[in-house]
Amino acid sequence: MPELTPPLSAEDHVEGPDRAEFELVMFGDFQCPYSAAAYPIVRRLRDRMAGKLIFAFRHFPLREIHPDAQRAAEAAEAAAAKGAFWQMHDRMYEAGGALSSDDLIAYAAELGLDAERLAAELGSATHRPRVQRDLDSGAASGVSGTPGFFVGGRFYGESFDVQSLTAALETSPLSRRRQ
Repeated sequence: MPELTPPLSAEDHVEGPDRAEFELVMFGDFQCPYSAAAYPIVRRLRDRMAGKLIFAFRHFPLREIHPDAQRAAEAAEAAAAKGAFWQMHDRMYEAGGALSSDDLIAYAAELGLDAERLAAELGSATHRPRVQRDLDSGAASGVSGTPGFFVGGRFYGESFDVQSLTAALETSPLSRRRQ
């Protein structure tokens, strides 16, 4: 069974307590309809397991089939540079696929971020290396599509409904190797 490579580190986007009992990592694509379908499921799971779950998101834009995915991932990173990764993450998944440059700039403004700066960073590909780091991690971990889940550091390829993910988390030996 493939393992998360590299393991979670301080460079990852994580939500939840540092010493959480359970770990869930999602490789996602903001334009992917399956990732979008997973978003509310993972949101419910995060709420249900609050205080016990650390959730991490890594970018895996499927550029060949989702032309806006790379730009959206870079916009999330631009927001992360201002401490607003999760707000932008949530806003883009809730946007119903509206991920044009104008949309992303509008979301930044809605979130109180410097929209002009975000536009400039998108134009200069400032955050492309950070997105590529996650893509490389996904490839090294055996991810071939999105969403891609890892439970306790091990690939999870079963149903991603709340009950199935909860059961997988609760029966998985914790292999948190956070650096």
